[in-house]
This record gives sequence, structure tokens and C-alpha cells, in this order.
Amino acid sequence: MNASGDFLAGMAASSSARSAAAQAGLPARELRARIAGLPAAPRLALSGFDLIAEVKLRSPAVGLLKAAADEDVAARVAEYARAGAAAVSILTEPSRFDGSIEDLELGCKALAPLGVPAMRKDFLVDAYQVLEARVAGAGGVLAILRMLPRAALEELIDTALGLGMFVLLETFDVPDIELAHALVDARRAQRELLLVGVNSRDLATLQVVPGRLDALAASLPTQVRRVAESGVATAADAARVAAAGYDVALVGSALMSAADPAALARAMLVDGRAAVRPRAALSGAAR
Repeated sequence: MNASGDFLAGMAASSSARSAAAQAGLPARELRARIAGLPAAPRLALSGFDLIAEVKLRSPAVGLLKAAADEDVAARVAEYARAGAAAVSILTEPSRFDGSIEDLELGCKALAPLGVPAMRKDFLVDAYQVLEARVAGAGGVLAILRMLPRAALEELIDTALGLGMFVLLETFDVPDIELAHALVDARRAQRELLLVGVNSRDLATLQVVPGRLDALAASLPTQVRRVAESGVATAADAARVAAAGYDVALVGSALMSAADPAALARAMLVDGRAAVRPRAALSGAAR
């Protein structure tokens, strides 16, 4: 197994252990009973070029971004939403990212009156963890395509879609994208809830791979929104990925490190949307 496989395998094993422990204390049937009493999942509304802003206390590549004791998750997610973020990604992985389900619950509670959904970002391995996310108030989840067998991946995705949640399908290379095409094609009636992203981070070195987002953009499905993950740190970066064909940027470390996260988020949206307009005009001319 290569180094990137080692990283994902380790994360999957840790996630599986967390899921087993949670299920021992609270069975899936009880989570489903709680979900039955909840309002509908918050909807993801996208148009033009959008931003998924992230709450991430630690990055394996960068190190500590914010100490948990010093971070006000509720205040941060509200700031992101007011700056124009279409959704907020909240890390719940504890061992390498210092995340927790409690952070997700806090974030969802703060976002609910603002009408902005939260996405559980973690190394999810089973449908139970989707139920956990929905009980916490999340409107979406991340699914890492290369990490799971096809059957487990499909169960995870279909559980989320059945709950009205959006799913970000994360890819790293062409084989991942080919799988994404198949998954999207098989769920034509629910495409509005699917996004396909390219993560530009190398899982062996944990460094961003220059050019990966540009190189893979044309391979992505065109029937769903396309997400640029990692490597977007400035407004100019947002413009670049928007011009390359991405509809959304998922931004974590840059916003967590920024002196004024709201100002950076707004600048990314302004420059990204400005870069989309010429692309849209060209598409119209071609038709």
C-alpha cells in the first residue's frame, strides 16, 4: 500500500472505531427516530460561483490553526454565512483535525436561523455516520470515493440523499472521477443534491499539487456542481478555479488563518463571480 493509501486506511480505521463505539451507545434505529421529528434538512442554494467555508482547527499539513479553547465555532460559522458562504464545512475528525460532533452541533444551531446548511466533513465509512450528521443538524456530508468499497459508498450516499442531504463526492484523480460519473449517472433524479469535487492535496506528502485542479476540471461531470478543494487561498485563486470551470471553492486553512475571514470570503466571491461571467458568455455564444 502506498503512502496515500496508508493515510486513508488509517483515517478509515479510526473512523470505523468511532462509529462502532457510537453505535454501541446509540443504535441507528434511535437516530432514525430522532430524525423523524426534525425539520427538513437545510437546503444548499448555489448560483454562479459559490463558497463552502470551513471550520478546521488543525490541518495535518499545516498544524494547529486555532486552539479549541480559543475558537467560537458558532460565531465563526455565522460570520462565514453573513459573508456569503453557501454552506459551511465543519470537521468532526478528532485525531488529526481536532474536530468533534459537538462542533457540528454548535455550527448547525448557529446557521439554522441564517438558512445556510452545514456539511459534516470527516472520513465517513458507513451510513450510521450520516444519521449522526443529520441528528446534529447537518444538511450535507463528504464522501471520499477512493476510501470505500463501492457498496459501502453507495449505501452512504443513498442514505444521505434519502434524508434530503447534499453529498460532496471527493475525487483525487481520473479513476475517482470516472467513478463519480457512474454514481451521478445512476442518481439522475437526485443530481441537485450531488456535487463532485477535486481535492488538490497529495495524500502522501499532504502538500497541494500545483495544476491538479486545472488538469482535472474538464474531466468532471457537467450535470452537477464542481468543487475545487484545497489550494484556494486568495481571491485570485478563486478567480482562477472559477475560470477553469469550477462552480464552488471549498476553503479551510486560508479562512482559519485570515485576520479578517469575512473580508477574504467576500473577496473570493467577488473575484470568482467576475471570472465566471466571461466563461458563461462564451458558453452562450457556443450555443
